[in-house]
Amino acid sequence: MAVITRLNKLLWKPLLNASVWATRTPYRNAVLGQPLERGLATLTITLKQAQPQPDLGGVAREWQRMMPSRKMVPIVEESADTVIAEIHAECPYRGTGNVQGCHRMMEYDRQMLKGIGGELVVLRSQAEAGVTVCQVAIRRQGADLSDLVPAHIRTGST
Repeated sequence: MAVITRLNKLLWKPLLNASVWATRTPYRNAVLGQPLERGLATLTITLKQAQPQPDLGGVAREWQRMMPSRKMVPIVEESADTVIAEIHAECPYRGTGNVQGCHRMMEYDRQMLKGIGGELVVLRSQAEAGVTVCQVAIRRQGADLSDLVPAHIRTGST
């Protein structure tokens, strides 16, 4: 598993840049981005041997474990139905205003969470002006998400 973790850290930035390129526009995303994000999520789940978790806290910690570093995605708040986490890795979308592109790229995380029994909503995106840390909400798969306003909806980004 140590080799997988080192490989994950080594490939993170190049794959992140490829993901941004593939998800930048709706057309490119439909042809390349969505299949890439879903494929990378499936690969990560397989290589990291991720398992569905019985409770929400377990789901959030399992998602955290699949990342190159837990420090990169700290859990900052936990309640009975929602876990709030931050994404500290600098995103190539930072400050671009392309919050829709961010939403498309986060298909990777949504797909991973789906595989372990959760759902993810981006509440604040680094693509927004002045935002340096993404904020995400994690809930159990199938939970009501209607009270969460995704960043790409809140900002009216195109």
